[in-house]
Amino acid sequence: MNLHRPSLLLILLALVSTSAFAEKADRDKPIDLEADTVMVNDAKKTSTYTGNVILTQGTLIIKGDKLVVREDKEGFQHSTTYGNPQVPSTFKQKMEGKNEYMEGSAQRIEYDGRMDKVQLFTKAWVKRGDDIVHGDYIMYDANSEYAEVIGGGSQAATPGTPTGRVRAVIQPKKKPAPATGQ
Repeated sequence: MNLHRPSLLLILLALVSTSAFAEKADRDKPIDLEADTVMVNDAKKTSTYTGNVILTQGTLIIKGDKLVVREDKEGFQHSTTYGNPQVPSTFKQKMEGKNEYMEGSAQRIEYDGRMDKVQLFTKAWVKRGDDIVHGDYIMYDANSEYAEVIGGGSQAATPGTPTGRVRAVIQPKKKPAPATGQ
């Protein structure tokens, strides 16, 4: 299902920490990582964090059971966060200039720094304010401004999507109050 509603694109765009909607100051903050164990392979330019992983960078918080970060030859970062059947991977980040957060969850969240693309796999949802989208797969490509949400059928049913179909709830836009003349 291709999404062309601007509010859904805004929801998905904000997933990418380099997006114009995420808190800009976060990019200049240090990354704080906690985990039970870490394995670093400098030759392959990979780091694997396991066990109650918590990544914090400014207002961005990513939690998972495992986080694998890889740097490609051109220096772009690629990361995959894994949840487990009981506790999925999650993220939360403040929106630029608003007292509002973007948050989401899936069993696996992949970010491709080169392509500026984020993908959420298995029982995925993304929420911004009171707007929310559910699906078994959610993808946003910031370069092409293309979003895709796919349901997983009855085997992918969750409380948010009892039939496993894509489900979105989008609140009406608040209209400015009319000016009163005196």
